[in-house]
Amino acid sequence: MSFKLPFIKSKKKPEGDTEIINVPRHVAIIMDGNGRWAKKRGLPRIAGHKEGVDVVQQTVRTASNYNIKILTLFAFSTENWKRPKPEVQFLMKLPKQFLNTYLPELMEKNVRVETIGRFDTLPSQTKEAIQDAKEKTKNNDGLLLNFAINYGGRDEIIQAVKKMTKEIENNQLNIEELDENEFSNYLYTKNLEDPDLLIRTSGERRLSNFLLWQLAYTEFWFTDVLWPDFREEVFIQALKDYENRKRRYGGI
Repeated sequence: MSFKLPFIKSKKKPEGDTEIINVPRHVAIIMDGNGRWAKKRGLPRIAGHKEGVDVVQQTVRTASNYNIKILTLFAFSTENWKRPKPEVQFLMKLPKQFLNTYLPELMEKNVRVETIGRFDTLPSQTKEAIQDAKEKTKNNDGLLLNFAINYGGRDEIIQAVKKMTKEIENNQLNIEELDENEFSNYLYTKNLEDPDLLIRTSGERRLSNFLLWQLAYTEFWFTDVLWPDFREEVFIQALKDYENRKRRYGGI
């Protein structure tokens, strides 16, 4: 099933209190700052991750209210496995915790759950919780909530090259026909349009190996707000800023 959507600039007033005419169709967020949020309060890092789970759902509500079509959240990178084992184990439990708590609301809001990344190598309890949510929400046609979990941009490109090379060797692909659109079909996001807006919290200004191919013409918005403090009004600031951007895609 293809998730690609034609570009339509909606003039319909969203359910949110603040009217925004030019709403990005696809918003990607690097949810950063959980550990620093906890440290400032003298709490263990996992306390920040736990607090961040509720913010995810608040953000989903806002995205849904403003008629955003795709929300991609960077939940866990391929590099995050380097973190202390207890922290990684806790992070792997969060999808189940989130979905057990909020799946009824996701169903009510017609949200569909998907993932990108190396799904098959996740712990079984993490996979089972996510797969259950995917199955239960597969017929929903509202907001697509897309978790990037066990995801790395460079790894995604390497895996794409491997698949592509194998097809070339098997005469399934003519290398002379390869272009950007064809290459995109080998990425995890092959059925998704590229993000219009990238938000990163916590004050950092780097991509951290996130959607390296897909963010080529994306608008970036950075905030010093730590992820557990990311509230609707901050999200709306980002959407209002995007509304005033002029996207030229290399043209005039």
